[in-house]
Amino acid sequence: ILARGQGARLGVLTKNVAKPAVAFGGKYRIIDFTLSNCANSGIYTVGVLTQYEPLVLNSYIGIGAPWDLDRRGGGVTILPPYLSERGGEWYKGTANAVYQNMNYIRHFNPQYVLVLSGDHIYKMDYRKMMDYHKNTGSEATIAVIRVPTEEASRFGIMSTRDDNRIYRFDEKPEIPMGNSASMGVYIFNWDVLEKYLIADELEESSEHDFGKNVIPAMLKGGVKLYAYPFSGYWKDVGTIESLWEANMDLLNDGNPLNLYDSSWRIYTINPLQPPQYLSKDARVSKSLLGEGTVVHGTVRNSILFPGVRIEKGCKVADTIIMSNTHVMNNTQIRRSIVGSSSVIGDNCIIGKEDSKGITVVPSTEIVEGGKFYE
Repeated sequence: ILARGQGARLGVLTKNVAKPAVAFGGKYRIIDFTLSNCANSGIYTVGVLTQYEPLVLNSYIGIGAPWDLDRRGGGVTILPPYLSERGGEWYKGTANAVYQNMNYIRHFNPQYVLVLSGDHIYKMDYRKMMDYHKNTGSEATIAVIRVPTEEASRFGIMSTRDDNRIYRFDEKPEIPMGNSASMGVYIFNWDVLEKYLIADELEESSEHDFGKNVIPAMLKGGVKLYAYPFSGYWKDVGTIESLWEANMDLLNDGNPLNLYDSSWRIYTINPLQPPQYLSKDARVSKSLLGEGTVVHGTVRNSILFPGVRIEKGCKVADTIIMSNTHVMNNTQIRRSIVGSSSVIGDNCIIGKEDSKGITVVPSTEIVEGGKFYE
């Protein structure tokens, strides 16, 4: 699992934590979805490649108990950059990150390697993709999803034949040739991947990236690459807007992500918090409330994480408030993301109802009473 990214487009939300460790959905962190997909797919040997601000993420994953990954002979292993006799350096790209951990992979002597991103929101049974990989005789399979044409330039775009064999791959093209986008989910035959990782490392001009370098090299070298079409919910929460939208999606009836599906649970570390409390003055509608929340005000179309406290006269709408934040009396918050352990004073106005953007309050921020914040 590639979990090394800074997530710079998330701004202050990733100032002190890696993007996969950002809170999501009222009780989770983003990486919970990839780890839970592994557990639900029967994959119990998982390496997590970390680099940027790894402390919170490493501590959170621990020995992997919530995802049933606390096992002998496998389980979860944190894989940061390290020094060896050959020297040591930061991960230079997605491919180089895997290259630097080839000894870890070789230890298990696998036939196939599944490479995943740790910063996407989705549910996926990797066993079905593996069956597809074997049945097609593919040497490298890339999961793809249709995206709006106007957004296609943000992704790696695949061109395929009728049998889904890939004949062209464009990484974030200015003028996309289609809208079949890579999800950052790959299955490789290990002997093929090993060969191309070594060759890529020797190429001085390479950026050592799967999308920019390794996949194009495989196509050029005649490797059998197939696209695996995926039609479920998938979101790259790489921007403030997409993170807010993905959270808001959870509040819609019939949302395909469906956190309440007992056949495909999303596992996480549960907070040690008391039950929720809604006072006689509370008015709550179409919202998710985490454990330990206390509400005396009005909350509409919003997500409150564990330990959030909303005092009397407050009006919160279309907003995400992260853990242990205290919102004082008569404050209004609209279309915002409020970081954890913040204090919002009395009579503040955070965000605008008619704004196209999303207001972000950093974690541990103290907003003085009467302040307008956008």
